[in-house]
Amino acid sequence: MKAAVRRNVGVPVCVGIAATKTLAKLANKWAKNNPGFGGVCHWDSIPAQEREGLLGRLSVIEIWGVATRLTKRLNVMGIFSILDLSRADPVMIRDRFSVVMMRTVLELQGTPCIPMEEERIGRDQLIFSRSFATPITTTAGIRQVMSVYGQQASARLAKVLTAFAGTSHFKPNDTSYPSVCVPLPMPTADPVILTKAAHALLPRVYARAGIMVTDLRPTGNQAPLSMFENPHEERRVGTLLEGVTKKYGRGSIGLGHAGIRGGPDWTMQRDMLSPRYTTHWDELPLVKAA
Repeated sequence: MKAAVRRNVGVPVCVGIAATKTLAKLANKWAKNNPGFGGVCHWDSIPAQEREGLLGRLSVIEIWGVATRLTKRLNVMGIFSILDLSRADPVMIRDRFSVVMMRTVLELQGTPCIPMEEERIGRDQLIFSRSFATPITTTAGIRQVMSVYGQQASARLAKVLTAFAGTSHFKPNDTSYPSVCVPLPMPTADPVILTKAAHALLPRVYARAGIMVTDLRPTGNQAPLSMFENPHEERRVGTLLEGVTKKYGRGSIGLGHAGIRGGPDWTMQRDMLSPRYTTHWDELPLVKAA
């Protein structure tokens, strides 16, 4: 696997093999940091004493899904290392934390609790959000932002739209993080309806904003009764916008307030973006022979 990815994609990777996903993550981390494995670590082939030594040296924050706040709560209970957590009582962990945390303990003990996902049919949610290059100070400006994101969200049928925004983190005396959840009358990919729903959040001066669409459905699998059909969806406006965007790039066409020429000044600055050698032909490095 490691050699095939390097040969076919050109990306160096490491491989961790274990009985559970959580242990496989740890095996992968060990393979990355120990040259002696050659990039591949089979967890069960390591002597038990060495495995316990590794788990004892690693903080619980190194575990997949354990963040800073959860680490502090575990530390209060005397659980500092991954080895400490692996020896904890799963039922006690469930009662004090959650079923998810109990599954992590069981996985550390060698019991698989996280099923394999061979193929993911669709996403649970889509988020469209960016920090602004310059703060937006007008209602028209935030209306334009929400219009752009509402248009981008029209690629999928959605039943719920959440709009959110936030002021700058560098101004602690003037903070505001409003959000609004808008249930839609039926699953829709209509950019007009999604844009109007996103406009439910408009005031103030913001440094960041975005929308999230949830309860997604594959397009084309739910045809409403004719009396409930939206005229814009019947004309396939969303399909038209998506087709033009795919052919000419994002920002090439806009609907209403999202009709942008030359790009707005709030667009996120990406002057220091690293070249995307492996995914964009026009960004491949050029080599000149002497």
